[in-house]
Amino acid sequence: MGVAEKFRNLPKDKKLLVVMMFLGIAGLIFIMLSDTVPDSKETEKGYSLEDGICNAETFRIDTEKRLEEFLSNIEGAGDVKVCITVATDQRYVYATEGKRNQSGNTTEEEKKYVIIGNGSEKTALVETVQPPAITGAVVACSGYDSPAVQEQIYKATSAVLGISTGKIYVTKLKH
Repeated sequence: MGVAEKFRNLPKDKKLLVVMMFLGIAGLIFIMLSDTVPDSKETEKGYSLEDGICNAETFRIDTEKRLEEFLSNIEGAGDVKVCITVATDQRYVYATEGKRNQSGNTTEEEKKYVIIGNGSEKTALVETVQPPAITGAVVACSGYDSPAVQEQIYKATSAVLGISTGKIYVTKLKH
Protein backbone atom coordinates (compact mmCIF):
# COMPACT_ATOMS: atom_id res chain seq x y z
CA MET A 1 0.00 0.00 0.00
CA GLY A 2 1.60 3.32 -1.12
CA VAL A 3 1.51 6.71 0.55
CA ALA A 4 -0.92 8.16 -1.98
CA GLU A 5 -3.28 5.24 -1.42
CA LYS A 6 -3.11 5.73 2.38
CA PHE A 7 -4.06 9.42 1.98
CA ARG A 8 -7.06 8.42 -0.15
CA ASN A 9 -8.15 5.95 2.52
CA LEU A 10 -7.39 8.37 5.40
CA PRO A 11 -11.02 9.20 6.26
CA LYS A 12 -11.74 5.44 6.39
CA ASP A 13 -8.71 4.46 8.54
CA LYS A 14 -9.44 6.03 11.95
CA LYS A 15 -6.30 4.62 13.64
CA LEU A 16 -4.00 6.24 11.07
CA LEU A 17 -5.91 9.52 11.38
CA VAL A 18 -5.51 9.50 15.19
CA VAL A 19 -1.78 8.71 14.93
CA MET A 20 -1.21 11.53 12.41
CA MET A 21 -3.15 14.02 14.56
CA PHE A 22 -1.16 12.96 17.63
CA LEU A 23 2.17 13.39 15.78
CA GLY A 24 1.07 16.80 14.48
CA ILE A 25 0.08 18.01 17.96
CA ALA A 26 3.31 16.61 19.46
CA GLY A 27 5.32 18.47 16.82
CA LEU A 28 3.56 21.74 17.63
CA ILE A 29 4.21 21.24 21.35
CA PHE A 30 7.91 20.60 20.71
CA ILE A 31 8.13 23.78 18.61
CA MET A 32 6.50 25.82 21.39
CA LEU A 33 8.75 24.31 24.06
CA SER A 34 11.92 24.95 22.07
CA ASP A 35 11.85 28.61 23.18
CA THR A 36 11.98 27.61 26.85
CA VAL A 37 15.07 25.40 26.51
CA PRO A 38 18.28 27.39 27.19
CA ASP A 39 20.54 28.06 24.22
CA SER A 40 23.58 25.77 24.06
CA LYS A 41 25.85 28.82 23.72
CA GLU A 42 24.92 30.08 27.18
CA THR A 43 27.07 29.13 30.12
CA GLU A 44 26.40 28.69 33.80
CA LYS A 45 28.39 31.87 34.38
CA GLY A 46 25.46 34.06 33.42
CA TYR A 47 26.48 35.41 30.07
CA SER A 48 26.13 34.44 26.48
CA LEU A 49 29.31 33.72 24.57
CA GLU A 50 27.67 34.73 21.30
CA ASP A 51 26.93 38.35 22.08
CA GLY A 52 29.51 38.96 24.83
CA ILE A 53 27.06 40.14 27.44
CA CYS A 54 28.32 39.79 30.98
CA ASN A 55 28.02 41.46 34.35
CA ALA A 56 30.80 42.99 36.41
CA GLU A 57 31.07 40.10 38.89
CA THR A 58 31.43 37.47 36.17
CA PHE A 59 33.95 39.62 34.32
CA ARG A 60 35.95 40.16 37.54
CA ILE A 61 36.09 36.45 38.44
CA ASP A 62 37.08 35.38 34.92
CA THR A 63 39.75 38.08 34.68
CA GLU A 64 41.22 37.13 38.07
CA LYS A 65 41.50 33.47 37.06
CA ARG A 66 43.12 34.29 33.73
CA LEU A 67 45.57 36.72 35.35
CA GLU A 68 46.49 34.23 38.12
CA GLU A 69 47.20 31.60 35.48
CA PHE A 70 49.32 34.03 33.46
CA LEU A 71 51.31 35.47 36.39
CA SER A 72 52.08 32.02 37.82
CA ASN A 73 54.09 31.39 34.63
CA ILE A 74 56.53 34.20 35.47
CA GLU A 75 59.80 32.65 36.61
CA GLY A 76 60.13 32.88 40.38
CA ALA A 77 56.54 34.06 41.00
CA GLY A 78 55.46 30.74 42.52
CA ASP A 79 51.84 30.50 43.68
CA VAL A 80 49.75 33.52 42.73
CA LYS A 81 46.39 34.87 43.92
CA VAL A 82 44.75 37.91 42.32
CA CYS A 83 41.94 40.20 43.42
CA ILE A 84 40.76 42.96 41.09
CA THR A 85 38.15 45.67 41.54
CA VAL A 86 35.78 46.87 38.84
CA ALA A 87 33.90 50.16 38.86
CA THR A 88 30.83 49.42 36.76
CA ASP A 89 29.04 46.86 34.66
CA GLN A 90 29.61 46.93 30.93
CA ARG A 91 28.75 50.18 29.15
CA TYR A 92 26.83 50.59 25.94
CA VAL A 93 27.94 53.28 23.52
CA TYR A 94 25.12 54.23 21.18
CA ALA A 95 25.54 55.39 17.59
CA THR A 96 24.76 59.07 16.99
CA GLU A 97 24.32 61.25 13.98
CA GLY A 98 24.68 64.99 14.06
CA LYS A 99 24.32 68.24 12.24
CA ARG A 100 26.61 71.23 12.54
CA ASN A 101 25.35 74.72 11.70
CA GLN A 102 27.87 77.50 11.46
CA SER A 103 26.77 81.09 11.10
CA GLY A 104 29.16 83.92 11.77
CA ASN A 105 31.04 83.39 15.01
CA THR A 106 28.68 80.74 16.42
CA THR A 107 28.60 77.04 15.77
CA GLU A 108 25.63 74.92 16.76
CA GLU A 109 25.92 71.17 16.94
CA GLU A 110 22.95 68.83 17.20
CA LYS A 111 23.37 65.12 17.93
CA LYS A 112 20.67 62.45 17.85
CA TYR A 113 20.79 58.75 18.59
CA VAL A 114 20.39 56.40 15.63
CA ILE A 115 17.11 54.52 16.12
CA ILE A 116 16.42 51.16 14.47
CA GLY A 117 13.28 49.07 14.25
CA ASN A 118 9.70 49.98 13.57
CA GLY A 119 6.49 50.42 15.52
CA SER A 120 6.86 49.62 19.21
CA GLU A 121 10.13 47.73 18.57
CA LYS A 122 12.30 50.88 18.19
CA THR A 123 15.68 50.84 19.96
CA ALA A 124 18.88 52.85 19.86
CA LEU A 125 21.65 51.34 17.74
CA VAL A 126 24.49 50.02 19.91
CA GLU A 127 27.83 51.02 18.39
CA THR A 128 30.08 49.25 20.91
CA VAL A 129 29.87 47.47 24.25
CA GLN A 130 32.70 48.36 26.61
CA PRO A 131 33.71 45.81 29.27
CA PRO A 132 33.55 46.77 32.94
CA ALA A 133 36.24 49.27 33.97
CA ILE A 134 39.04 47.80 36.10
CA THR A 135 40.05 50.20 38.89
CA GLY A 136 42.70 48.28 40.80
CA ALA A 137 44.40 44.97 41.55
CA VAL A 138 46.07 43.16 44.42
CA VAL A 139 48.50 40.35 43.59
CA ALA A 140 49.82 38.00 46.26
CA CYS A 141 52.64 35.68 45.24
CA SER A 142 55.06 33.38 47.01
CA GLY A 143 58.01 34.82 45.05
CA TYR A 144 57.45 38.31 46.50
CA ASP A 145 60.87 38.40 48.23
CA SER A 146 62.67 38.92 44.91
CA PRO A 147 62.64 42.57 43.71
CA ALA A 148 63.01 41.35 40.12
CA VAL A 149 59.87 39.20 40.45
CA GLN A 150 58.00 42.12 42.06
CA GLU A 151 58.85 44.37 39.12
CA GLN A 152 57.79 41.73 36.59
CA ILE A 153 54.49 41.20 38.44
CA TYR A 154 53.79 44.96 38.49
CA LYS A 155 54.59 45.41 34.80
CA ALA A 156 52.74 42.29 33.64
CA THR A 157 49.64 43.12 35.68
CA SER A 158 49.67 46.70 34.39
CA ALA A 159 49.99 45.55 30.79
CA VAL A 160 47.30 42.85 31.02
CA LEU A 161 44.72 44.96 32.85
CA GLY A 162 45.53 48.28 31.17
CA ILE A 163 45.92 50.16 34.46
CA SER A 164 48.86 52.08 35.92
CA THR A 165 51.24 50.41 38.35
CA GLY A 166 50.02 52.88 40.99
CA LYS A 167 46.69 51.01 41.03
CA ILE A 168 48.41 47.66 41.68
CA TYR A 169 49.57 46.31 45.03
CA VAL A 170 51.87 43.27 45.19
CA THR A 171 52.36 41.39 48.45
CA LYS A 172 53.67 38.09 49.82
CA LEU A 173 51.33 35.12 49.64
CA LYS A 174 50.65 33.44 52.97
CA HIS A 175 51.36 29.70 52.95
